[in-house]
Amino acid sequence: MNKIIHHQFSYFIVLIGMIINYQTPALGRYSTEQIYNSVNPEKISNKLFRFIQDGKYGFIDEYGNVVISPQFDLADGFVGGLAQVKIGEKYGYINRIGKRVIPPKYRSSSTFENGLAVVTIDSKYGYINGTGTTVISPQFEDAMGFKNGLAPVQIGDKWGYITSDGKFRIQPQFEAALHFYEGLAAVQIDGKWGYIDIDGKVVIQPKFESSFRFSEGLAAVQINDKYGYINTAGYIVIPVQFQDAEEFSSGLAAVQIGEKWGYINPRGENAIAFEFNRAATFSQGLAAVKVGEKYGFIDKTGKIVISPKYELALSFTDGLALVYVRSRSGYINPEGKFVWKPTR
Repeated sequence: MNKIIHHQFSYFIVLIGMIINYQTPALGRYSTEQIYNSVNPEKISNKLFRFIQDGKYGFIDEYGNVVISPQFDLADGFVGGLAQVKIGEKYGYINRIGKRVIPPKYRSSSTFENGLAVVTIDSKYGYINGTGTTVISPQFEDAMGFKNGLAPVQIGDKWGYITSDGKFRIQPQFEAALHFYEGLAAVQIDGKWGYIDIDGKVVIQPKFESSFRFSEGLAAVQINDKYGYINTAGYIVIPVQFQDAEEFSSGLAAVQIGEKWGYINPRGENAIAFEFNRAATFSQGLAAVKVGEKYGFIDKTGKIVISPKYELALSFTDGLALVYVRSRSGYINPEGKFVWKPTR
């Protein structure tokens, strides 16, 4: 939705592009009578994962049991008990038993965050609640979801921030704006990125070509063509020296020097050797890395615990990781065993 592609999301966007190439099915209509769930709702796991089979999306639990049969043209994960699905050309929402609780009628929509979702109505962006009621009227040229009580929205060519009642907390004044994390949000002013506090005051002057969100007290920033890290006071605490960088997680950040990726600690010291062709952020104690042309997983010591054998691997979430083999997607557990064998 945001027209400005920020470096913070570049790796994610690349992965999503690859996923779409692997997974996106042909569009088509699907009968409402075919939406069903064969599992007792009282026994449904709190963790549901989307999967694709014969070009349609459904959901499994963490053990690989089909909970919602594959029937959607696209689907996103569950957030707050609802999942965004696409049927034909329109988006709507289902609950955890596969029932359509918000009919597919939107040209575009987002997942629910803080109880609200962004939807497009008549070429404008607004917000609905979990019952499908429009609670913030469509009036924005662009909009993002709510995080930490605020959402970035665009009026004309400027971005500001609204609260959940649709009122502006920070008036539109920025060329671009991202979510608040650890009390600060990255904004663009006169082509450069800096940071504001929740009152809209610029607390770190805009002087960066791009900037990441704050995580564990640090944020990666770009100066000219290299990356380093600043603290919440805006001081550079890890010198600008990297070709690329990711945010800190579990005390480690993936960074690139030359052609190789490795990991540093918050002091900027090398914690895991620079020997990977690509490296992702740690999640649930493991990180996806690329060795040669294949992806596997390492632990926080740098030891390969799941051997590189996947065309693509995403981070572990709720105990499973999405991986691709021969352009088919499946889920593995932290032991590297498939709980859902690759399908497409």
